[in-house]
Amino acid sequence: MAKKLVIVESPAKAKTISKYLGSDFEVLASVGHIRDLAEPKELPADKKKGPLGKFSIDVDNDFEPFYTISAGKSKTVSELKSALKGAEELYLATDEDREGEAIAWHLLEVLKPKVPVHRMVFNEITKDAIQEAVSNTRSINDNLVEAQETRRVVDRLVGYEISPVLWRKINRGLSAGRVQSPAMRMIVERERERMAFTEASYSSITAQLQEDSVEFEAKLSSIAGEKLAGSKSFDESGNLVQKVRVLAPAEAEALAASLVGASLEVMSVEAKPTTRKPYAPFTTSTLQQEASRKLGMSAKQAMDTAQQLYQEGYITYMRTDSPNLSQQAISASISAAKELFGADSVHDSPRLYGAKSKNAQEAHEAIRPSGESFKHPSELASLLHGRSLALYELIWRRTVASQMADAKLSTTTAKFSITHQGEELEFSASGTTVLFKGFLAAYDETSDTKEPEAKLPKLDVGQKLTAKEVLPKNHSTQPPARYTEASLVKALEEQGIGRPSTYAAIISTIISKGYVVKRGNALVPEWISFTVTRFLEQNFGNLVDYEFTAKMENDLDRIALGELDRSGWLKNFYFGDEGLQAVVNSLGESDPRAINTFELAEGIALRTGKFGPYLEVMENDERRIVNIPEALTPDELTLKRLRS
Repeated sequence: MAKKLVIVESPAKAKTISKYLGSDFEVLASVGHIRDLAEPKELPADKKKGPLGKFSIDVDNDFEPFYTISAGKSKTVSELKSALKGAEELYLATDEDREGEAIAWHLLEVLKPKVPVHRMVFNEITKDAIQEAVSNTRSINDNLVEAQETRRVVDRLVGYEISPVLWRKINRGLSAGRVQSPAMRMIVERERERMAFTEASYSSITAQLQEDSVEFEAKLSSIAGEKLAGSKSFDESGNLVQKVRVLAPAEAEALAASLVGASLEVMSVEAKPTTRKPYAPFTTSTLQQEASRKLGMSAKQAMDTAQQLYQEGYITYMRTDSPNLSQQAISASISAAKELFGADSVHDSPRLYGAKSKNAQEAHEAIRPSGESFKHPSELASLLHGRSLALYELIWRRTVASQMADAKLSTTTAKFSITHQGEELEFSASGTTVLFKGFLAAYDETSDTKEPEAKLPKLDVGQKLTAKEVLPKNHSTQPPARYTEASLVKALEEQGIGRPSTYAAIISTIISKGYVVKRGNALVPEWISFTVTRFLEQNFGNLVDYEFTAKMENDLDRIALGELDRSGWLKNFYFGDEGLQAVVNSLGESDPRAINTFELAEGIALRTGKFGPYLEVMENDERRIVNIPEALTPDELTLKRLRS
């Protein structure tokens, strides 16, 4: 019978770890959290009318939370208690972050072990790592637990104070969140920019040239010394912001037609050597972004797949803000690079990538293949399939590339001239040649694009080339691109909102709540998100203020580091002069109809009603209701469309 009980979060993790421990160990899974804040309606009868009744948190008693066994977890708890009865030692082997530390603490609180307890931590599931973790245990980190509990308390206070206000003023079923609402505001603000955008038009001309069987393009860049307009020549209102010449379509067509067969003279050829450094190994955020860009995965798919790879022992822990590699990983990367790409492909000294944060919860290294030597993706082809293999290969390539040499490139720019109708026309062409691949042999960040980099033939000053074809093209400036999951993750990280481990859940929430829909890869806000965001901006400005939200995240980090007192921070957050309670209590009476109305034009209003958005049109003092087509996005509801 096993004398030592090890508890992890997931059955898959338990199965993998048990392979590396002897018969003295029994490894069981808690299957995530076993306790959570009670729902107020599920409180014991004697507590429903007391200080716990509103939040299941006693805000007047140091924000003491009331926990209960999570739904469906009673059987798990019974099984763990039964296993503990026959054990002489207990190892709590949950993840080494806030959430994992909290799970371990809850297990301790519920199981109440009378045997020695060890906190066992590791960031990869290999035989060496597990055996080292057993030999080097620690106690529960109370600061990490307090930081997680503070976050959970804040989320409950925000959700249970503000959501009922949204139900009364806007619609049932709506919700607000500490990170969810700023993320939604980002998406709404981008759509507002698109709605305010005014398109501008301009034309360009491209000559098709050939030399030594190499075909390339040269673009008309100036006429009589005056630069031609491009997309950056206009602001979002369609106004020119640069001193440039705007070619009209008819002018461009006529000029292009007259240049067919013309001789362009090479005026200059300039080659500039450049170097490109490899990217840092993956953090949670950069992994989500690249999995989206290269593999078409959503943030949730990337995190679920990475978690599976971690639990099965193929990669290190997938929740980290640190791009740093251990010495073991650096050595493994260098060995793999030398073996596959040659000794000259490796950087002359180990590359070190510093972490952005000193946060205790991010004490892990970067996401990388596990072990002291990395398995090549081809070695795992029979074990991993589909997304799992593709994501492993992405992680493998990024990690190996991080220790490789800089890529050396040469970018050549050639300028051509021709005098036409008394005016000098200047064309330009550029091309890039890879002189030394370096890290690009392992991780080419451009390999997923359809268009290869252009190359130029050898050209000499004074040489003349005939324009075989000259093509005009009409262009329109484009509104700011909508967020994709990848670009939203990047924006949230840049603003310091939330933590990378939460981004997938944030995006899933705003989609499942009906605030945002996905069109292709784009995140498009529904009209209800405009209503909610405007209401929050007007009444709960701090909740959706990016700097305030980022500071709150930093404060949670400081609690995790033991630098900030949880109790004092919560009192100020909730009871302060500008605290949550004061803001909610200061809300006066407001007309729900006005809150749910957007005046789009004279006599035309958009309302977000109980059954969705609709237009209210006043014609000759008569009110007419017009349904909005389901596929119509907010930026497509233009004045022209409204009046059609």
